[in-house]
Amino acid sequence: MNTLSYKTISANKETVQKDWVVVDAQGEVLGRLASQIARLIRGKHKTNFTPHVDCGDNVIVINADKVRLTGAKMTDKIYVRHTGYPGGQRFATPRLLLEKHPERIIEHAVKGMLPKNRLGRRLYTNLYVYAGGQHPHEAQQPTAVKF
Repeated sequence: MNTLSYKTISANKETVQKDWVVVDAQGEVLGRLASQIARLIRGKHKTNFTPHVDCGDNVIVINADKVRLTGAKMTDKIYVRHTGYPGGQRFATPRLLLEKHPERIIEHAVKGMLPKNRLGRRLYTNLYVYAGGQHPHEAQQPTAVKF
C-alpha cells in the first residue's frame, strides 16, 4: 500500500466551497432549528470540514417571526442584556422580542451555538435573518433547505 496516496486534505480560505442556502423558519421549534443552522454555518455537513477554517455556508433565514417555542417559554424565558450604564440591566421575553425585533431571537440562539472565539465571530457574519418571507439575496441563487 502506498502511504503517500492517503493524505488528509484540510480546507483553507482558497479551497473552501461556500454555498448560499435558504431556511424557512415557519412553524419550526427555535432550538432545533438553531442547531441545524449552526451546523450549516460551521460547515460540519461537508466532507472537508476543518475546525479552524470558515468552511460553512451562508445561511438565509426567512419567516423568523413565525418560529415556535415549546412549553411556556414564550412568556417565562428571559433574555438579559446590559446597556453599559450603571443600573442598565434590561430584561425581555420572547413575546416582546417577536413584536419588536423577531430576527434577534434566531440570531441569539444561533450565536450561542457557535464557537466563542475569533472564528465564531467570523462565522456569525454568514447568517442573514429576515422576519418576512422575502430576502434581498436572490442574486446569489440560494438553494432551499428543509430540515
